[in-house]
Amino acid sequence: MNREEARERATALVDQMTVEEMASQLKFDAPAIERLGIPEYNWWNEGLHGVARAGTATVFPQAIGLGATFDPELLQQIGDAVSTEARAKYNEAVREEDRDIYKGLTIWSPNVNLFRDPRWGRGHETYGEDPYLISRLGVSFIKGLQGDGEYLKTAACAKHFAVHSGPEEMRHYFDAKASMKDMWETYLPAFEACVKEGQVEAVMGAYNRTNGEPCCAHSYLMDEVLRGKWEFQGHYVSDCWAVRDFHEQHKVTARPEESVKLALEKGCDVNCGCTYERVMAAYEEGILPLEHIRRSAIRLFTTRFLLGMFDETEYDKIPFEKVECKEHLALAGKAAAESVVLLKNDGILPLRKENLKTVGVIGPNANSRKALMGNYHGTASRYVTVLEGIQDYVGDDVRVLYSAGSHLFLDREEPLAKADDRLSEARIVARHSDLVVLCLGLDETLEGEEGDTGNAYASGDKKDLMLPPSQMKLLQTVADTGVPYIVCMMAGSAMDLNEAADSASAILQTWYPGALGGKVIADILFGEISPSGKLPITLYRDLEGMPAFTDYSMEGRTYRFLKKQPLYPFGYGLTYGDTCVTELRQKETVNFTDIMREGVTVIVRAANRGKMETEDVIQIYAHVEGTENEVMHPKLAAFKRVRLKPGEEKTFELFLPADTFATIDQNGEKCFDGTGACIYAGFGGPDPRTRELTNRENKCIMV
Repeated sequence: MNREEARERATALVDQMTVEEMASQLKFDAPAIERLGIPEYNWWNEGLHGVARAGTATVFPQAIGLGATFDPELLQQIGDAVSTEARAKYNEAVREEDRDIYKGLTIWSPNVNLFRDPRWGRGHETYGEDPYLISRLGVSFIKGLQGDGEYLKTAACAKHFAVHSGPEEMRHYFDAKASMKDMWETYLPAFEACVKEGQVEAVMGAYNRTNGEPCCAHSYLMDEVLRGKWEFQGHYVSDCWAVRDFHEQHKVTARPEESVKLALEKGCDVNCGCTYERVMAAYEEGILPLEHIRRSAIRLFTTRFLLGMFDETEYDKIPFEKVECKEHLALAGKAAAESVVLLKNDGILPLRKENLKTVGVIGPNANSRKALMGNYHGTASRYVTVLEGIQDYVGDDVRVLYSAGSHLFLDREEPLAKADDRLSEARIVARHSDLVVLCLGLDETLEGEEGDTGNAYASGDKKDLMLPPSQMKLLQTVADTGVPYIVCMMAGSAMDLNEAADSASAILQTWYPGALGGKVIADILFGEISPSGKLPITLYRDLEGMPAFTDYSMEGRTYRFLKKQPLYPFGYGLTYGDTCVTELRQKETVNFTDIMREGVTVIVRAANRGKMETEDVIQIYAHVEGTENEVMHPKLAAFKRVRLKPGEEKTFELFLPADTFATIDQNGEKCFDGTGACIYAGFGGPDPRTRELTNRENKCIMV
């Protein structure tokens, strides 16, 4: 069904409603209108990395881990799997007349905000710190969710529009101030791609204000940009209870009726929250025109018709057996394998069972299910922790000793014990082991959304990059034993890895790898799989010199604006192979004027000179020359995941579109004012720290 037909049917249906009936449909928990054959519908469902909060579903790696895959095709497959499971669950729920929250077809994902500051607690819901990477993965995930059938398979939602990345504890009253250059260079590109390329059906506004206006009633963002420049045709949803913040927190209105008027006037169609219960009061008072109510109702029913809710569709027969099916579990395993980033390896990896008698597995995340999941997750029917994965892999061939070593963040495991009550056990386990796998990090109780799941620090943000003191002591204790140790950092953000970088034999950044992630991590540790993930964020040495968390300028943040060397840079990640780029050239020699009009295709020749087959990610970066608008460092412009056998050398083509060579001026305008560009190709970025870590120089050409 095309949008025009759906809109015509929606208009005809809405025009049969009373004003009160129209108003009732603008709440996230829209009631039935029995006389018109309209069942109740709850708009709120989540699918960030699997259908969430509605019982059993495949739990894929958390979004930041999916960002580390640098694999748009995989993201589309995952989106398709999520929508298949959402349809399967919806079909059965409807048969049961269960139309509760988290059981509908409007999926409030993906989160395409930019992870600009490592302190932000919700950064692990995103795909990282680079606008281009986020846009490629976000568009692919949306296409997977929405499908390419006659009807929408599910309706995706790009959130949180638009300048939103903490602080969580201030979000209900905070005003994020961003320059027009930063807006159009950094904060808006992913949303633009989701709307114009992904044809995303919904956009969610953020809690905060941006440059003075609340994001769920924003003249510039919603009117001029979203519906104006980008010609967005779908519906707009508020973040949950964000409209209430207009009068209670932001103080841009005085009372709920004024907040309702402002939100609907600016085009916020559905309210997640309670404030739209006052729509009729605002209408009867005469401050809210009927046309605003009608317009939003038509938009919402257009989406419901596009989803085929009033028709028979090709998705109605998707069986419940598709939920957490064998194919989806295999896909989740593939995603976990591609997401793990090998940061350091002194040669200890991959491990060999025949060389080991005893392995110590230590750490509060070693046997933690929470450390597998991230937030906004479903419920798996089976979990495999890192400890269990290693135990299953080695079987009876290797003895596995275990100690939690510490509480995740408290100073003791047992309330009646003295502080650090598990440290001596960790030391004992280490001394009795040939090597230690040390599983540290966070989980959703330490980094997440404000108020979400009762997280330990209330806001969900981090104060700094340090592990909780209990884990810092554990790390130092294990290091002091002198036993070789491998760190598995299970966290969704940059943590302080300085001690591990100095003394650990290897470091794996595993993120939150999904329900069966422990099996994949064991397979990587023992060489069944070569790690191939790349950092979608910068792992900083410390926060020295970084602007205040509340400062939304990009200066000093992310790989493009960083003024000092990171510990581990964006785009970095080792494998068990030995990959390198041996050649970079234009496919056809084109002058720069034509490139700025039509883009350019480059030829990259890559080789694996190692002894193990591996996947890796070719990365192309570009830096425009001859313009004052260009920023400090080259930007990611194209990437391609490739597989290379030992000794194999292959040629690949990558296309850089014309916009690669645009810069953004201080007014936020796109300019093609450069005189040339440097194009770099490698398996990491063209920065000094990557060169130092890999002993590889990126190939470079001037165009």
